[in-house]
Amino acid sequence: MAISASMVKELREMTGAGMMDCKKALAETNGDMEAAVEALRKKGQAKAEKKANRIAAEGLCKVVVKDEKTAAVVEVNSETDFVAKNEDFQNFVTAVAEQAVQSDAADMEAFLAESWNQDASKTVKEALVDKVAVIGENLNIRRFEKVVAENGCVVSYTHGGGRIGVIVEADTDVVNDAVKAALTNIAMQIAALSPKYVSTADVSEEYKAHEKEILMAQIANDPKMAGKPEKVIEGAVTGRLNKELKEVCLLEQVYVKAEDGKQTVAKYIEQVAKENSAKLSVKKFVRFETGEGLEKKEENFAEEVAKQMGM
Repeated sequence: MAISASMVKELREMTGAGMMDCKKALAETNGDMEAAVEALRKKGQAKAEKKANRIAAEGLCKVVVKDEKTAAVVEVNSETDFVAKNEDFQNFVTAVAEQAVQSDAADMEAFLAESWNQDASKTVKEALVDKVAVIGENLNIRRFEKVVAENGCVVSYTHGGGRIGVIVEADTDVVNDAVKAALTNIAMQIAALSPKYVSTADVSEEYKAHEKEILMAQIANDPKMAGKPEKVIEGAVTGRLNKELKEVCLLEQVYVKAEDGKQTVAKYIEQVAKENSAKLSVKKFVRFETGEGLEKKEENFAEEVAKQMGM
């Protein structure tokens, strides 16, 4: 039976499988749509769906820099660290990052619906499903972010073989090796100390109010502060909040390579700018850490082996 394009399209919409896989399944089942669906499920689609409920909290972060002005970082998760070290998986993560740096997608839904750069007959989601079937674990493209510098440059840093990926966007009128090296140092600082904001000016009043509420509760439970005047308590809260902001705001942090152990990141940037006769500032940073915020499954290898052996 001749297989029409409309039949392939219908099967693809029904199963989410790749176009060529649909065409092959229809040919093998002589155009029987139900049989073709069953065939696709047996070859991996059902396998991928079954694995989708399992926790994928390992994996890799990958940064791709297109040029000095464009970069993207992605996090792709696997179930085990073993798969994260697999060359096939690592190549797939790189391909996802290369897709992201070319993409104009505003969210993950749009990104997954894009045509896969390595095979235009598939979407990104279909490529992911195919990779799940090949590798045999649940995989998840968890997040991506693309950064485009309008008035400067981007630099990247990857730590721990892909455990952490960082992009720094800087506004600068001088882009030379010294400036890029300094920004890489700052990216390393971000990887190590995990700031939440560039500066205190970026911290929302909502965040400050929330942290102040927590600090007030801590002080209320501190015997040393019992009976202290309200003015003293308010001063203690303000002091602790300011100290906390210095820890979560990049420019307020002590620069990790400071020779005097006191120089802040802001002062370091001023120093680099002066040495290079540049107008230099950090506009934005992105920091991804693999599995951040995800529940990781605790495995007991001995118990797993015993279970499989019926012991």
